[in-house]
Amino acid sequence: MRNFFVLITALFLWGVLNISNAQVSANPKANLESQPAWGPAGYNYVEYYYLPDINVYYYVPQHGYYYYAKKQWFYSSTLPALYSNYNFYKMYKIVMNEEAPWRSNEGHLEKYSSFKGRHDQLLIRDTRDSLYFVNQNQYGNNSLLKQQNYIKSNVNSDQQNINKNK
Repeated sequence: MRNFFVLITALFLWGVLNISNAQVSANPKANLESQPAWGPAGYNYVEYYYLPDINVYYYVPQHGYYYYAKKQWFYSSTLPALYSNYNFYKMYKIVMNEEAPWRSNEGHLEKYSSFKGRHDQLLIRDTRDSLYFVNQNQYGNNSLLKQQNYIKSNVNSDQQNINKNK
């Protein structure tokens, strides 16, 4: 009987450990915390954004840009002054999860030319999806965060009042 109990306990613990490991690795490629507030909403993982308005690729993991100048591609954590008048919150972004997408730039120029000048994309900053609140300080003063904090503080004060009345 004792061996049966040990066997059942071992199987139970093995099952719990496997479930917890599965939950941790459910989406190993999610990089929500790395995506900028001006990125398009709806993507758990993004490698690059292609910005057809300026023909630039933004590399999400390293927060840098690939841009074309002097007949070659450059990488930099900032863009040259040439691009300083562009508003990333208004530009349309194409998500690209491929290696070195600038190598296919000629195809991207043709394929995504109709997205130039479009301003109808839902941004991470403007979404109400709680998926994007992995880092509460990331997207600044968001009204949804304020609402969530307000609700939490009211629940806590109500709980304190209940405890006082007991």
